Amino acid sequence: MESKFSLIICTYQRPNALLKLLRSVEEQSLYPSQIIIVDGSTTPDSKSLIAKQNFRNIEYFLVTEKDRGLTKQRNFGIDRVSCDSLITCFLDDDVVLQSNYFQKLMETYQKYPGALGVGGYIIEPNTEWKKTENNKTLFNEFEFDGWKRTLGSRNSLRKKFGLLSDQPPGFMPKFSHGFSTGFLPPSDKIYPVEFFMGCAMSFRTEFFSKLRFSAYFEGYGLYEDMDFCLRLSKLGSLYVNTAAKLHHYHEPSGRPNQFEYGKMVVENGWYVWRIKYNRPTIKAKLMWYKITGLLTLVRLANVFTTSKKQEAFTEFLGRCWAIFAVTFKM
Repeated sequence: MESKFSLIICTYQRPNALLKLLRSVEEQSLYPSQIIIVDGSTTPDSKSLIAKQNFRNIEYFLVTEKDRGLTKQRNFGIDRVSCDSLITCFLDDDVVLQSNYFQKLMETYQKYPGALGVGGYIIEPNTEWKKTENNKTLFNEFEFDGWKRTLGSRNSLRKKFGLLSDQPPGFMPKFSHGFSTGFLPPSDKIYPVEFFMGCAMSFRTEFFSKLRFSAYFEGYGLYEDMDFCLRLSKLGSLYVNTAAKLHHYHEPSGRPNQFEYGKMVVENGWYVWRIKYNRPTIKAKLMWYKITGLLTLVRLANVFTTSKKQEAFTEFLGRCWAIFAVTFKM
């Protein structure tokens, strides 16, 4: 089993969430040989909290403005990974692991020696999976590998207009807007993918000599994980092990305002799409516009259907601005 592995945790203004994560790491059946914490916070709260604990193998770095931001902090951490570390894992600071998380990740590399990266599986508390019976699924349900779940209102709407992905979860269709790895069932199986979620990633350390996280993504860095995975998947195989489970709590602190977030959803989504397909067909471009426009209108409708009306409208404006901006990049 691959046992010599490092863990990089990039954090920003989330001392309590970070402490919960580190406590779940402490309870692992397989423990990292190196834990690199790259803190971009502007306050000493996280540093002070960690100093009071007695976690093993911790290396803490408080970075300055020039190294602040998710992609910069990840690359900063990569530069400090031990030279004898075979695997480098990444976790967001607002996740909590099940006790065998790292053990299941490393077992995947043992089972698939050619794997360049392995992602963990995020437990979604509001998603109910059921075994498919007699191959029967309703219109608003998604089926995969003998399991089914509700599609959700946005994907059901896309399905009505014929705009749903034609690829399995973790693969990007020619028009982008694919199913995330959250659409893989909790089967405890290992599935091939070409991207997985940034909050639960791991890669063979040796490949960081060829690839780094892109400087294109500033600050919060939405979709920087997909960008890296898509580029790495051109060199070899990636997998998600659904037995390597964790919870992702989406801490609100440290996130951008809704206008900036809306811009990133569209602009960064467009960027990673073109990383995968640098010359999409006219049909694919029209599909991208249709889906992006539909999801933007759905966000506008949230002004009338949710309690967070201002956030929904502000994000809608950010998406509109970005659609206009990327049109000139087509």
